[in-house]
Amino acid sequence: MKQFLTEEIKSDYLESLKTIVSYPSVLNEGENGTPFGQSIQNVLEKMLEITRSLGFKTYIDPKGYYGYAEIGQGEELLAVLCHLDVVPAGDLSDWETPPFEATIKDGWIHGRGVQDDKGPSLAALYAVKALMDAGVTFNKRIRFIYGTDEETLWRCMARYNELEETATLGFAPDSSFPLTYAEKGLLQVKLHGSGSQELAIEAGEAFNVVPAKASYTGNLADSLEAELKKQSFEYERTADTVTVIGVPKHSKDAAEGVNAIVRLAMGLNPLVQHSTIQFMAEAVGEDATGSSLFGEISDEPSGTLSFNVSGLTINQDESEIRIDLRIPVLADKDKLVRELSQIAEKYQLRYEEFDYLAPLYVPLDSELVSTLMAVYKEKTNDDSPAVSSGGATFARTMSNCVAFGALFPGALQTEHQANERTVIDDLYKAMDIYAETIYRLAGEVI
Repeated sequence: MKQFLTEEIKSDYLESLKTIVSYPSVLNEGENGTPFGQSIQNVLEKMLEITRSLGFKTYIDPKGYYGYAEIGQGEELLAVLCHLDVVPAGDLSDWETPPFEATIKDGWIHGRGVQDDKGPSLAALYAVKALMDAGVTFNKRIRFIYGTDEETLWRCMARYNELEETATLGFAPDSSFPLTYAEKGLLQVKLHGSGSQELAIEAGEAFNVVPAKASYTGNLADSLEAELKKQSFEYERTADTVTVIGVPKHSKDAAEGVNAIVRLAMGLNPLVQHSTIQFMAEAVGEDATGSSLFGEISDEPSGTLSFNVSGLTINQDESEIRIDLRIPVLADKDKLVRELSQIAEKYQLRYEEFDYLAPLYVPLDSELVSTLMAVYKEKTNDDSPAVSSGGATFARTMSNCVAFGALFPGALQTEHQANERTVIDDLYKAMDIYAETIYRLAGEVI
């Protein structure tokens, strides 16, 4: 195999990554007339500016939902599906370095998006630049599609698919190596209930994050503290505020986290009479697989259901529970919805479907999967099989696309967490894999 990467490519890549990380591209819907916020609009424009400087033709949606950069020729279209938005930084005091200032130390790069998904997206881009520098020409058009709403509702890709050409084949550099050929269905729901004169709670961030903190302020603080102690739940106390401490994880890995909202509800349940609190404490509890609600839901291709209570609002007027479910590819989504609606109704809660993404499946013996797996194994000497995932990547927005890297087996997974970081050499290794992959899929022999 030819080695395409150079030290100059690596250096230029790092500089571009520092630039792109500096944009706090968190959803701020409608700001200054943009669909998802001024910072997201700015980072999209900056990314397209970078791609133009590398020799790509670019296009930006007039409404700002997406953009793309393209190079090569031919009827077939190889898509690299990327996103430039990130989840919020959360409590800045939990960060050892500024989240929107890429910091390099001890062989790591720190910053929001270095793992999800700015670092991998740029690694794939500079992989193509390395091919160009080596004199490779392309017999397919290679299009980097930049979404801006991946962490919320994927409206960017919905608009892209309404207006633009779909891919012949492609991948999303937004998961783990070796390759994800199946992704669980993603269902996000809201359960609406009555308000409360006793409770005022606002907790949780994005749907796809296990909440790390959930706070209560009021005259029940002493009693709540006693309940949390009784249940051995971690918390912090300041004056009349009690903050329950959890362990954040991506929703697809909810069973590996500790849900601060659920623990807050379990602490409050003996102290107040409120159906929303009761539902979380009694019907859900700390079971993040949904088995307390549905029984065990699992299949061989994709594993076990994931159930994450990601957000909670309680005020005088209403209450709302926000839930993220990752549904095994062979499970019956409609049956799960009926069961959840019926259980919620017993607690005087009304079911609302917020978003749904159907599962992804590309056969293991397909040319795409076979090629990507061959490159990965040759580059790493790792014989690990392709996997299924509870994660949702843009790969599922088009047929014949899969999730491919950039996190290596055994690497520290820090996406959606404070102190998001990744090993710089791992990003270079991913870039090398992407270069060889794109060369085999779309490059002319040199």
